[in-house]
Amino acid sequence: MTTRFKKNRKKRGHVSAGHGRIRKHRKHPGGRGIAGGMYHHMILFDKYHPGYLCKVGMWYFHKLRNKFHCPIVNLDRLWSLVPEDVKAKATKDKVTLIDETQHGVFKVLGKAGGAVVLTA
Repeated sequence: MTTRFKKNRKKRGHVSAGHGRIRKHRKHPGGRGIAGGMYHHMILFDKYHPGYLCKVGMWYFHKLRNKFHCPIVNLDRLWSLVPEDVKAKATKDKVTLIDETQHGVFKVLGKAGGAVVLTA
């Protein structure tokens, strides 16, 4: 950049050149880059870059996803797994046992507001 475009051009010859006399113009008083994000710049980092610097939760080294594969079905959709002939035989007097693992489902979720009555 040429001298005639610089901000400081007209301040040459003056003692402080616009940076004050006492504390002088220091190079990087707050640190370079993201320095101080956990300390003196924390408010700005939380405000403008939330979740950038902190870790959340625990690490799981070498997580194998197939160990956690758990297909689900909602309680109100449970009868959709059952064949039609079993549905026809079902009555209100008898309890129908549905093995959801045979259909590839390993967890049954309860529907909010619905009630399940278990009989022994």
